[in-house]
Amino acid sequence: MDQLALIIGLLFATVVAVGVGDRLRLPYPVLMLLFAAGLTFIPGFPDLRIDPELILPVFLPPLLFATAQRSSWSVFKIRWRTIVLLAVALVVLTTVVVAGAAWLLIPSIGIPAAIALGAMVAPPDPVAVESVAGRVHMPRRLITVLQSEGLFNDAAAIVIFQAAVASAVGGTEIGWGVAGKFILGAVIAVVIGVLMGWLTSLITRLVTSMVARSAVTLVVPFTAYILAEEVHASGVIAVVATALEIRRHARPQDAAERITRTAFWDVVELLVTGLAFGLVGLEIREVIKAEGSAIFGMLGMAAAVCVLVFAVRFLWLALLAAAARRRGSDLPPTGFKDVLILTWCGMRGLATLALALALPVTLSDGTDFPARHEIIVIACAVLLATLVLPGLTLPWLMRVLKAADDGVEEQQAAKELAARAQSAAIAALKDTDLISQLPPERIALVKEKMTRLHAELLDGTMKNESAEQQRQRGRELAIAVQTIALDAARQEVLSARSESGTDPEVADRVLRQLDLRTMMMPD
Repeated sequence: MDQLALIIGLLFATVVAVGVGDRLRLPYPVLMLLFAAGLTFIPGFPDLRIDPELILPVFLPPLLFATAQRSSWSVFKIRWRTIVLLAVALVVLTTVVVAGAAWLLIPSIGIPAAIALGAMVAPPDPVAVESVAGRVHMPRRLITVLQSEGLFNDAAAIVIFQAAVASAVGGTEIGWGVAGKFILGAVIAVVIGVLMGWLTSLITRLVTSMVARSAVTLVVPFTAYILAEEVHASGVIAVVATALEIRRHARPQDAAERITRTAFWDVVELLVTGLAFGLVGLEIREVIKAEGSAIFGMLGMAAAVCVLVFAVRFLWLALLAAAARRRGSDLPPTGFKDVLILTWCGMRGLATLALALALPVTLSDGTDFPARHEIIVIACAVLLATLVLPGLTLPWLMRVLKAADDGVEEQQAAKELAARAQSAAIAALKDTDLISQLPPERIALVKEKMTRLHAELLDGTMKNESAEQQRQRGRELAIAVQTIALDAARQEVLSARSESGTDPEVADRVLRQLDLRTMMMPD
């Protein structure tokens, strides 16, 4: 009962942290982590024990799914080079550098255990980045880079970690087969994700209950993750592919479902994120309590690894920026500001903690796992350094660099998309026979409604139609015409969302306006 009460308390604290974070302009996941860590200093505070093997399967699927829904296949098609260089190459580079430093700093750690440490601290957390970056008006082009990186880097880190632990426990060597295993696992995971996305779209078309159709999207991420892990593929990639495929199958007539599903997932993402980082805070405090005064002797090594993590990311991003300038590419990072911001946003989170706690206690021969205490302390130190420090100082950094986005570019993109939607709606009206059945005054009313819809799309406001207008003669036919026009407009936006160069979040905002306008129409 104490543990249940603690979980409920953390969920309630998440709501409070969101409100406090909005007022102080601070990310609520960081506030939750600090709050939870501070709670455990209270005498008699109950412990919350979670099996390390459950942390990733419980928290990663819904959080990755929520983040991936805001992207599209076209984004990854354009940014595949960035994904490979950051989500894979940078993870491998960070692992190698940290492993080398650990091998030099920690006596008798051994190469496999050192590599396991490197894999733990290598992948930034997409959930932390999403929660922090969105509050400081970071340019969308940088947020997209961080999202793309964060959705895939856990997969590479987990494969390396598992291979390193297996090598340490079994006394075998780590071979190049790790790369082949990762590639094969990624391919299988994409296939699973595409199939799960198709199956989900089929189910949502057969099920009549809107609540059930929204609920199935909560079950699907866990199903995709578990299926992939069972066949030794990447559960992370399977969840991401599932989310992208579901969005690809979106239909224009599902306006009410999209509104319901978006609200549902906003609540799920907020509560799960707050609970996850609250648990991270509790676990960090437990590590500190377990190590006692011995932790002070490890702080020097932990600080050295923290500096290395920042330094490796900065230098790698600087090399990418230099290469982008030589190629004339406009994909970030392209300058010093981009490099500094993307470095500061390399926040570690759930994956780092879960992998640290998943370290075995003993080897196959019964001896202690090499330097297990030092590895856990260093991993937690990196998590705190990369999450708390940047999370609290990122607003200041954005002001100093004058890098905050004024939103003009996004507004222009939304206007252009709204114009496309209006053109598609008008074209649909010209093609339908319903127009010929309307009297002249009704045609004028429909045109007036479409003009008003265009204005609403541009300024993002919604206006209810008066009751008098709704009761006018022939309103059923006018509503039918509007439905045709809105369906055509939504189809145009959905098609544009899958096009190269279209920001999915901008398209989602325009689509939401169209969906809300549809739901305001009388039955």
